[in-house]
Amino acid sequence: MADTYHHEPPYTIGVICGSIAASSINRRLANALIKLAPEALQCSFIEIDTLDLYDRDRDGDYPPEAVALKQSILDADGILIVTPEYNRSIPGALKNAIDWASRPYGENALSRKPVGIIGASPGGIGTAVGQQHLKAILSFCNAPMMNEIEAYITFKEEDYAEDDTVTNESTREFLQTYMHTFDDFVRRVLTVLPQQG
Repeated sequence: MADTYHHEPPYTIGVICGSIAASSINRRLANALIKLAPEALQCSFIEIDTLDLYDRDRDGDYPPEAVALKQSILDADGILIVTPEYNRSIPGALKNAIDWASRPYGENALSRKPVGIIGASPGGIGTAVGQQHLKAILSFCNAPMMNEIEAYITFKEEDYAEDDTVTNESTREFLQTYMHTFDDFVRRVLTVLPQQG
């Protein structure tokens, strides 16, 4: 695959929700972020709920779901990961997806891919510890991460409408700022780092 520079909008953003629960508050946060994204970011979900557990014995014969995951990440200009925190780390489903996406050796779909990380929890810690684990994993995967705004969201039901529009003004402003900053970050990374194409 040839390396190419790309820095013309619009940018395709693959959104990965770390929770596979239908009732996930992080899925709701992801929907809210998509609604608040600037026009230059065209966001769509990359689903991870049908992946088998990663098994290196299958490196030579990837299952179709894993092939599709890798291709979706390669096709995206950037990745936004919206994740809960489980036991002071990330959900197993998210780690599993990253393992599939980054293997086998030399075929890491996340390499040089601009990534934003954000997460929500009902408690005050707002996924801060889990995000640190995720940053360590993505650092090994050579994925540039946006660190300019750290976003640990305490999820309050009353701040969101039924369609996941943010109704709390300060929360909406913060999340909108986050997405505009992510837009700037994606532009910078795509301008200076060649992408796999």
